[in-house]
Amino acid sequence: MNNKLLILSVAALSLTACKKEAPKQDGPKPYPVVSVETKNIVGYQTFPATIQGRINNDVRAKIQGYITQVLVDEGQYVTKGQPLFRLETNILNENAAAAKAGIGAAQSNIAAAQAAVNASQVEVNKLKPLVAKNIISNVQLQTAQANLSRAQAELQQAVAAKQQATATYKGVEANIEYSIIRAPISGVVGKLPLKVGSLVGPSDQTPITTISDTSGIFAYFSMNEKEYFDFLEKAPGASMKEKIKNLPMVELQLANGSLYPEKGRIEAITGQIDPTTGTIQFRVAFTNAQKLLSNGNSGTIRFPERYDNVLVIPESATYEQQGIVYAYKVDKGDTARNVVVNVIERIDNLALIRSGLNKGETVVASGIGSLKPGTAIKKQPVKMDSLVQSIKPKF
Repeated sequence: MNNKLLILSVAALSLTACKKEAPKQDGPKPYPVVSVETKNIVGYQTFPATIQGRINNDVRAKIQGYITQVLVDEGQYVTKGQPLFRLETNILNENAAAAKAGIGAAQSNIAAAQAAVNASQVEVNKLKPLVAKNIISNVQLQTAQANLSRAQAELQQAVAAKQQATATYKGVEANIEYSIIRAPISGVVGKLPLKVGSLVGPSDQTPITTISDTSGIFAYFSMNEKEYFDFLEKAPGASMKEKIKNLPMVELQLANGSLYPEKGRIEAITGQIDPTTGTIQFRVAFTNAQKLLSNGNSGTIRFPERYDNVLVIPESATYEQQGIVYAYKVDKGDTARNVVVNVIERIDNLALIRSGLNKGETVVASGIGSLKPGTAIKKQPVKMDSLVQSIKPKF
């Protein structure tokens, strides 16, 4: 009996101890909340771009020959007509001397032919009155006239031979001039793959070098078909020309992430979709007075999209289920209830809202992964700007 009483006493003490150690239920958990605001937001569509000089001219030899001098260096700025290369001219000089001698010989032939014409003409002039007076027969006059015609023909041949010799000489001189390869435009010299001793000619597939006019540059980027038709719908204007004219200036982000200081304007859009890539190409013109950009650079075109007086909440205040976007709105009773929101765009850690929320309403700003609809919370108001800035990535 004593043992039973002892066991009951121990059990009672244990139950009392358990009741004392039972944890108290926690109250509502604190969550950061923000008010729905309206802002003027500028977002950017981005497109990879390739950069080219306004004019890019391949430099090729007009005649075949060996390079004897390279007169410029890669990256050097040259002016139109400036010598770039010299080719071997030994054979050309010999040909020029021979052609010049041919002109001299042709001139001598002309002088001899002219003398023969003059003599034949004198003979004809002498015989004409004698024939008229029947002193001599007409046969002698006809023979003299035939000799005159033959002498005149030989003179014409001699003149033609001189013209041919002169043309040959000028051709050789032109080739000598072509042996100096000059810059076709003013600009920057590209790669110089060929050195002294290389054989070059007009039929070479690879140019000797390239000259790029980079006083202004073009950036080329492409849109896919969907993006292109979205662009056509949004761009103001009745015609393509008007739409291009009304487009805003665009920015160029360089390969290192910095922004090019000058903004560019879209000047042209290609007239058809590329069947291989399914894209259409845009051309943007930028000034390049400081020569910061070079032919062949790459970058990213940033196309601005402005949203005026648009509702915004932190992007961290939204979540998605089965393709539907939700946010937790907090009512006056501090209860979080999920609502469907229509998101226009997500820019700089902000979600731009078309519908589902109103200005001034309160939403849970972050940490919504642990929330359930109808959960009571303890509101901790925070400023939207400070919250958004704190979650931006830092590099």
